[in-house]
Amino acid sequence: MLRFLTAGESHGRALVVIVEGLPAGLRVTAEDIQRGLARRRLGFGRGPRMRFEQDEITLLGGIRHGRTLGSPVAIEIANTEWPKWVQEMSPEPGLPSTVLTQPRPGHADLSGMLKYGFDDARDVLERASARETAARVAAGTLAKLLLGEIGVDVLSHVVQLGPERAASDAVPSVAELAEADTSEVRCTDAAASARMVAAIRAAAKAGDSLGGVAEVVAHGVPVGLGSYVHWDRRLDGLLAQSLMSIQAIKAVEIGDGAELSARRGSVAHDSIRAAVPDDRDGAGDGELGVLGGGYVRDTHRAGGVEGGISTGAPIVVRASMKPLATLNRPTLGTVDVVTKESTVSFKERTDVTAVPAMGVVAETMVALVLASEALRKFGGDSVEEFRRNRLGYLASLGVATSAAGSHAPA
Repeated sequence: MLRFLTAGESHGRALVVIVEGLPAGLRVTAEDIQRGLARRRLGFGRGPRMRFEQDEITLLGGIRHGRTLGSPVAIEIANTEWPKWVQEMSPEPGLPSTVLTQPRPGHADLSGMLKYGFDDARDVLERASARETAARVAAGTLAKLLLGEIGVDVLSHVVQLGPERAASDAVPSVAELAEADTSEVRCTDAAASARMVAAIRAAAKAGDSLGGVAEVVAHGVPVGLGSYVHWDRRLDGLLAQSLMSIQAIKAVEIGDGAELSARRGSVAHDSIRAAVPDDRDGAGDGELGVLGGGYVRDTHRAGGVEGGISTGAPIVVRASMKPLATLNRPTLGTVDVVTKESTVSFKERTDVTAVPAMGVVAETMVALVLASEALRKFGGDSVEEFRRNRLGYLASLGVATSAAGSHAPA
């Protein structure tokens, strides 16, 4: 199994992440992680901090000459703005220059202050900040590299931003998803992208913010990850928890999600049939094709998970992000915790929207879950053993595999 732990504050010296459970022999470079972090800074509507932060990476342990050693991997992400925050965020005894006593609605500020007995909202907001997701992206990049060794691709795209939604509900292929980063809002629908950009401009002019929905698609996931035997082994539960843990996420859907609740059972599930030659010839990237054991699902309503177990179809999950609560034109009412007088919440640097970046964070969280479950299923102290064990499992299901890791019906 894969575990990771992050440490650090938004304006502290650095973020640190430790990833435990990676097998030996996985190829990793600092540039791999830098590319992942650069994608997290993408998206029209981001604030100026994305231009200031450079995410300077240091690989502290667990990697030698570009390969993992099987020991915990430690990564530091330095804060290039640290010199501006030494006094406010110093770990040495002392006092800050400013105490924040007006908690922001929609943030952890007030609840955190009451929970831990703080009188300064900065003691809460620095750790509660979504800046912490940079460390998650670093960890998730390692998970994506590991999944790539067994032919699994995890990518994301924006399907809704504010009131604007992409037109197609079809499961996008890996090639289509790879094009998402060329869009200003990481949306594969060009017409919807233009409307989304216009909506962001309008919200920015009003000093307001927008939420939205990102969809994560994992192609090449083998049947059998997760389990129905215990509540905390169910793959859909693990995916939902990982996505709900992202700051500002308020809902998660798998497959057709909430829409299924309004349908009759006769049109809510994915019927099963035995494969025929045409199925075997037609399966391709982005298509359901033939699943393990020679069975076919012609629909994709369950999103690749049934009974807490992956079905072999692409896994499709969506994360819904609320509009950011820190506004460029503060209007949300609050109270000063010292004077008890009504006021408006203070403003830190903020974005009009962070939905495009959230999609990148979401795909890394999905990758961490899938990599962990793949390690639980296939095991292996080395990447070579991990790959070999997967091949043996797929062979038992009658699935042929290529050297590149993709699989097809035997």
